[in-house]
Amino acid sequence: MSLLLLLLGAQPQPILDRAVAHFEAGRIAESVADFDRVVQLDPSAAPYLWQRGIALYYAGRYGDCRRQFELHRTVNPNDVENAAWHFLCVARAETPAAARMALLPVGQDARVPMRQVYEMFRGAATPDDVVRAAGAQTAAQFYAQLYLGLYFEALGDRRRAGEHIRTAAADRYAAAGGFMHTVARVQRGLLERRR
Repeated sequence: MSLLLLLLGAQPQPILDRAVAHFEAGRIAESVADFDRVVQLDPSAAPYLWQRGIALYYAGRYGDCRRQFELHRTVNPNDVENAAWHFLCVARAETPAAARMALLPVGQDARVPMRQVYEMFRGAATPDDVVRAAGAQTAAQFYAQLYLGLYFEALGDRRRAGEHIRTAAADRYAAAGGFMHTVARVQRGLLERRR
């Protein structure tokens, strides 16, 4: 960060905290503005701001969203969620077929059921494969439901998207999902407003 910014008292951490709080409250435009401000203040933080990519997705800035997840891959190349959100951005900006062609490669993401989630987005696994892989683990069930919902949303199947997102947004998954549970709640709110 530049000396001028330090002298002016412009610290990115409080702005980052506020960006997350805005997102959690469903204030997407304010969240994106604060995430963008963090990048202005500290460009070296940009690759780490995966939450910014999610906020950009919900703000409809799909090109910026795509670039954010491509940048995040440089610091987190094994993360299936990064590839999934990149897919979602491309699917919205173009088509699900284009998103599948542009799917980011990932390394070994050992979290259950992330390998099956990736294969589903790639077109090599079914939603049932994801559910089976999740088994009885609460966190795995949450991530299966969240990414199934987002996947069906990208494919334009709002009924199935809604079923899975409502399940992922349930209170029982709050501790297991953390910030991503907030994402499920934001997505649920958007789906409900479209009815």
